[in-house]
Amino acid sequence: MPDILEIGEHRIPRGSRVRLEIPVAQLSTGTQVAMPVQVIRSRKAGPVVFISAAIHGDELNGVEIIRRLIAKAPTITSGSVILAPMVNVFGVHSLSRYTPDRRDLNRTFPGSEKGSLAGRLAHIFMNEIVNQCDYGIDLHTGAIHRSNLPQIRANLKDEETRRLAEAFGVPVILNSELRDGSLRQIAAEQGTRILLYEAGEALRFDELSIRAGVKGVQNVLAALGMMRKRSRRNLPEPFAANKSNWVRAPVSGIVRDLKRLGDWVDKGEALAEIGDPYGDVTATLCANRSGVIIGQQNIPLVQEGDAMYHIAAFDEEDTEALTDSIELMQDTLLPDV
Repeated sequence: MPDILEIGEHRIPRGSRVRLEIPVAQLSTGTQVAMPVQVIRSRKAGPVVFISAAIHGDELNGVEIIRRLIAKAPTITSGSVILAPMVNVFGVHSLSRYTPDRRDLNRTFPGSEKGSLAGRLAHIFMNEIVNQCDYGIDLHTGAIHRSNLPQIRANLKDEETRRLAEAFGVPVILNSELRDGSLRQIAAEQGTRILLYEAGEALRFDELSIRAGVKGVQNVLAALGMMRKRSRRNLPEPFAANKSNWVRAPVSGIVRDLKRLGDWVDKGEALAEIGDPYGDVTATLCANRSGVIIGQQNIPLVQEGDAMYHIAAFDEEDTEALTDSIELMQDTLLPDV
């Protein structure tokens, strides 16, 4: 860990807790746009970790997770934490997944200093923050009208990454392939290990997802020796999925859901009924594999081919323990619901 951490024009010594803004662009109106960042540094050497949110500007749960982490004023016993609650500041302002040039920021990394607006933003984030870090936790949600059960996606073939994925403390972890141009892909090439947290729905706060995210980040920092060890009591046991896929609507129509996020379903079990405007059921959607529903479309209208349920497959012997772990997460984090 360097004695001085340099971000933009800022020189941040050990033992500091500072808020800063990284200039990212100037609008046509002359308004300067900046990325808000909070840096917390211990006096003691240790890992440098970034926590990022809103790479997709409409994915807001991560923004609230980082806000609550900052509000807790956590004591970092070693190393440094860089918190970036709004990476795609343009998208957050316009409530859009994309940057103003209609690009997906998470397919634009490592970016370019002289490229498109999205490319320049990716370049700034990589060079000012990611390249200085040993680890990162990138916070995401499902898309508009689509919710995800709290889950970690990571390269589980790497032992250290898997250790941190399990330490996060949510029941479902997925071995996720790297996508070209994604933050995870470019960071991995440079030796930065990344956990991707998926939970909730775009443009909505989901309290279970937020609380699980706050605790999860703290658990990972503790596992890295950067915070005081947290109690393992009432911590959900993690289970790794060996594969997953979406089940799509066979016909267009109006949906009556029969299952919900976190439910275990058997192959062939009914997930939903699809009907016409007259009240007749025209198709029953069934699970094409046994597993847990980790993603679900929320809008009650579908077109033929729409992705409706995301099912992750686990070892059959883990069925009961996994469902107990999901219930434990819900009961612990939302005890009054």
